[in-house]
Amino acid sequence: MLIVLAVLLTPPAVVAAWAKSEISDPDRYVATMAPLAHDPAVQAAVTNRVTAAVVQRFPVDSLVSDLVPGGSPLLGALLQRLGSALEGGVTGLVHDGVQRLVRSDAFPAIWDGLNRDAHAAVDRALTGEGGGAVEVRGNTVTLDLAPVIDRTKQALVADGVPAASRIPEIHTSYVLVRSDQVAHVRTLLRLLSLAGYWVAVLAAACAVGGVLLAVRRHRAAVAAALGAAAAAALLGLGLTAFRAVYLDRLPAGVDQDAASAVYDTLVRYLRDAVQLVVVLGVLAALGAWLSGRGRSAGAVRGLWEAGLGGVRTAAERMGLRPGPVGRFVHRFKAPLCWAAVGAAVLVLLLWDRPTAEVAVWLGLALLAVLAAVELLDEPGTGAAGGTEEVRP
Repeated sequence: MLIVLAVLLTPPAVVAAWAKSEISDPDRYVATMAPLAHDPAVQAAVTNRVTAAVVQRFPVDSLVSDLVPGGSPLLGALLQRLGSALEGGVTGLVHDGVQRLVRSDAFPAIWDGLNRDAHAAVDRALTGEGGGAVEVRGNTVTLDLAPVIDRTKQALVADGVPAASRIPEIHTSYVLVRSDQVAHVRTLLRLLSLAGYWVAVLAAACAVGGVLLAVRRHRAAVAAALGAAAAAALLGLGLTAFRAVYLDRLPAGVDQDAASAVYDTLVRYLRDAVQLVVVLGVLAALGAWLSGRGRSAGAVRGLWEAGLGGVRTAAERMGLRPGPVGRFVHRFKAPLCWAAVGAAVLVLLLWDRPTAEVAVWLGLALLAVLAAVELLDEPGTGAAGGTEEVRP
């Protein structure tokens, strides 16, 4: 029952750790959202949204006055009659200015600042805390683009359009999330954020307790590790399935490509965590199986020992003997192996945002250390003659 409970706690433990580290930490949140500043779909969506907001409040009369300063009523009346053509020209002018801004090197800094200011409100939107530039209205989470509009007005004035300085302050929104499940997701994330890393601690404690209480501990360890890996894999499949449902239910006016980029960016570290748990589960299951008493595991260990024995014999023929180091390793072989395992676990825990690739490389490094311990293992000197024992 403890192992089953550990398996059931694995998905919420992964989500809780992600919510605690990625959503609650402003620096991590800004770093998570930073790649969106370079995403073409997001740039296009921001450009269109800001252009529409600015054109709607653009003082066309002031533009006419700037073009016809101090007189020429006939020309002014002609410009007024142009109507839609003049509006289209203004739209193109503003669109070009906004597009240059979002594609410039200055936009990533603007985007980071916007997200940093908005972090508290994103935390409120997703976990029920905070406040700021992000609003939750019904089933929609929106981001206020007022800072981008302000920089757009400054750019237009610098480009020789003084009428842009008379555009009033505009607050317009960019949709981050729109779903019927926002309220339910927010409640769930709020609970998981409060729990934080304790869900993972509880899951690990249940798994360890189940293994220690089991009659066949190696089999129990394999079952717990593979169960956790399978549960994490199901969470990954759920994220993919929810992505399809989420995009399918977006209103017609929402840019699909931009919405996909936002969703993928928000959950990319959650997906990394899922992959990490799957790889760790498989590695732990493999280690537990190989250390068991099964016939297949014994055969694999025999091949391992035979291969290392061949290397050791070849080294001894060349006159390479471990000497006192080998005797020390032989005396403390088990503690050294467990210390290597503990060091690998510690490195993984201290690694900032570990990935599945990191886990694989740590596993290979641990395997190399264990192989070195096995090669250096030297029983020592004989009891009678005082000479070193020669291995066959």
